Amino acid sequence: MEQDPIRMKLTRRTPEQRQDDEKRRLAPFLRALKAVHTATTPEVMDVEDLEKQRRGQELLGRLVAPMAGMSWEPFQLEGMNCAWVRPHRGHDRRRAVLYCHGGGYTSGNLGYSRILASKLANVTGWQVLSFEYRLAPENPYPAAVEDAMKAWDYLMYQGYGARDVVVAGDSAGGNLALVLTHLLKTAGRRLPRALILLSPWTDMTASGKSYQERADIDPVLTLNYIHAVRDAYAHGRDWSDPCLSPLFADLSGFPPTLIQAGTNEILLSDSIRLRDRLVQAAVPCRLEVWTELWHVFQMFPMKKATEAMESIGRFLLETL
Repeated sequence: MEQDPIRMKLTRRTPEQRQDDEKRRLAPFLRALKAVHTATTPEVMDVEDLEKQRRGQELLGRLVAPMAGMSWEPFQLEGMNCAWVRPHRGHDRRRAVLYCHGGGYTSGNLGYSRILASKLANVTGWQVLSFEYRLAPENPYPAAVEDAMKAWDYLMYQGYGARDVVVAGDSAGGNLALVLTHLLKTAGRRLPRALILLSPWTDMTASGKSYQERADIDPVLTLNYIHAVRDAYAHGRDWSDPCLSPLFADLSGFPPTLIQAGTNEILLSDSIRLRDRLVQAAVPCRLEVWTELWHVFQMFPMKKATEAMESIGRFLLETL
């Protein structure tokens, strides 16, 4: 049988060539993600620039979110925009994921949250609740935390038990997931069944080694950006406060936690040090560090992102 010369050429490509092909394919997505994490100094963190970033995130979410087989059901919760992502296939209605989106507490919206919310719904088979918490600098700390607690209480009022809910978050959303859990614990309330943290921002003091060591290889974040959004969110506050830097909270009694991060991100230390603190507190914790990958790589339409999401599904099956 005659061989297809085009197919033969494709199959002969080396791993390095295939990796280069993927980099070229992903380049537009990386540029789009970097565009919504741009701020050179705290002084340029103005609302007009942020509005451009927020619109870009909304568009990115609508273009990239894998919504096939999912329903998107927006609603208002006491003036806060929320949405359920529900798998069309038969799903476990007894459990839910509360998803906290990233964006440095200064950007992010329901459109942006569609990407990871839909992926979480796909790998868990559960309903995922996203919420559009108020953003800085218009609404600095503790506005986002108050909104996260409102979303949590809504789930409790809907009849979910705390152990029926997994809280997930990426970047600043990972920070918010941890702070929410910390506040629930402080109030003597029941905690989520598990935490899923993707490149979480855990230390607003920026004291980890990776902030310097990974600065030249991080394609998404810069230390100037971290300083800018930190100042917009919590200007004048003690950044070592556990409600800002949950790395320094009392983590004893926290639920089982999965942390995923990439080797090429300045927030890598935030994940490693959080893992160490959780282990010291006798909390079941798994840290996955993905080689040659960047901040919240799980958002991207690529094989390793799919593998990372599948790992989340396996972790929850083992945990539950």
